[in-house]
Amino acid sequence: MKNPILVLCAMVISLSLHAQSEETIDSTGLPGDQFNLEGALSLFQKAESPESFEKLLNEQNNQVNNLDLNGDGETDYIRIESRKDGDIHILILQVPVNENENQDVAVIAMEKTGKEEATLQIIGDEALYGEDMIVEPAEVEVENGMDKQRGGPDRIVRKTAQIIVNVWTWPSVRFVYGTAYRPWISPWGWRNYPGWWKPWRPLGWSVWKPARIRYHSPTIRVVHKHRLHKAHSFYKPIRMHSTTVRTRHAGAHANYKIRKTKTTITGPKGRSVSRTKTTVKRSRRG
Repeated sequence: MKNPILVLCAMVISLSLHAQSEETIDSTGLPGDQFNLEGALSLFQKAESPESFEKLLNEQNNQVNNLDLNGDGETDYIRIESRKDGDIHILILQVPVNENENQDVAVIAMEKTGKEEATLQIIGDEALYGEDMIVEPAEVEVENGMDKQRGGPDRIVRKTAQIIVNVWTWPSVRFVYGTAYRPWISPWGWRNYPGWWKPWRPLGWSVWKPARIRYHSPTIRVVHKHRLHKAHSFYKPIRMHSTTVRTRHAGAHANYKIRKTKTTITGPKGRSVSRTKTTVKRSRRG
């Protein structure tokens, strides 16, 4: 007869290992896992200005920021710095890592495309996300069509097309394109934070992962293409990166690489289709 105490211990160990596996299985190990780009875009959509957006990002209850880039056991304060060049606006989301270094977390890029038209993307910084982490507002157009089948009845199929969203009606977008607007540069920095803000201990992945899901929405999508080339070019020379962050997370970057290979697949009717295959390399822990 099996010892009930040994059986219980085995069950506890098994559950613990399963929990650890669940905790890391869909975590890249990169610091970007701890900042929700979809959540940031959702908050920006309802913010009244870059200043109010900064406050929303740093409110614990909104569960967008869980970063601790310098490893001091406390969440980081996200400051906003905006820049403009004609009809191009960018909002840089930045963390003061120490008294000498700042690290960009992401940048919101905006371009005006018409009298009352503007497009927008938020791009996660490579130091935190690796490559190709771009989020944008989404809209899907669905159309019914007929599919001709050989030797059988026609069938109705639903065809979808992704639409580039006009964000001109968003309050913050209208605000930054106003004639009286002057680019907002946060007055806060290392060890100089607003009185209402108190850092908290970052959540573990098993708790943080479910918190991220609240911002999953069909009106927000992850893409791998820069649409706003002028804004992206404007931002690149002023991007800020921290040696401390790069050194601290060098191991995570070594274990996470994205490789794209373009392959051509020939169908039964001789039609060739090009597809992009993305391979993700993760550490042994997931």
